[in-house]
Amino acid sequence: MTIATRTILVCSALLLQAPAFSAEPDIAGIIAANGADPEAVALLIVRLEDGSEWFSGAARIDTRYPPASTSKIPHTLIALETGFAENGDMFFKWDGKSRFVREWNRDQTLTTAYQHSVVWVYQAITQAIGFEAMTSWIGKFDYGNNDTGNEDDLTSYWLVGPLQISAREQVDFLQRLVQEELPVSTETLQEAKTIMQADTGNNWALYAKTGWGLDESGPDIGWYVGWVENSLTGTYVFALNLDVLNDDDLAKRKTVARAALEAVGAFSQ
Repeated sequence: MTIATRTILVCSALLLQAPAFSAEPDIAGIIAANGADPEAVALLIVRLEDGSEWFSGAARIDTRYPPASTSKIPHTLIALETGFAENGDMFFKWDGKSRFVREWNRDQTLTTAYQHSVVWVYQAITQAIGFEAMTSWIGKFDYGNNDTGNEDDLTSYWLVGPLQISAREQVDFLQRLVQEELPVSTETLQEAKTIMQADTGNNWALYAKTGWGLDESGPDIGWYVGWVENSLTGTYVFALNLDVLNDDDLAKRKTVARAALEAVGAFSQ
């Protein structure tokens, strides 16, 4: 029995003791209440123990966009599983080039690079592992459209394409990660979770990643994807994307998603 299976069995039993919710939350209403346009947002939440779904966004849930920095989830798994990185402490020396995000202009570890979406670190990772291996792993993960383009796209295929993924496909990939159904070791998964942990509270832990990608056919796309493990109410896998028209929209990625997760019981204590 795997760690994930044991966790799900325990959580399934605990669901009987979970607090009841009087009505299904209005996800579109939550999106609007947090300053975003429901027409410009896709949000899907799935509770793994019973398959319950909460969503807003209609066809947009199945619309593909470049994953941007949410691809650091599969890329981190690949770096660990191939042995390129032993753990989150792997060191990357800054090259001294000034980039537009202040946190990028310093030495990094794999963990800080994940947390701050440091593109140059993950470009170094893909270059070191190589195009053929990266393409093979993305295919093994069945990640979105599985399209890494050609050798010239090695440092950009997740930023501007051709790799694309929908909110529903993000949830499917993360569900397989949580349930230990990806072709990587338990050790890789545990180390990746250490790197990915974004927040904790009484009875729950959040594992997540933001993303900000370019869409040549329209506005920039903001992402927030991940899952919450709650020992009282279950495991909630989620994916959100929204149109980014200004800096305020970037902040809404987390506030909207967390408000919806709160409403469905992911942060119950």
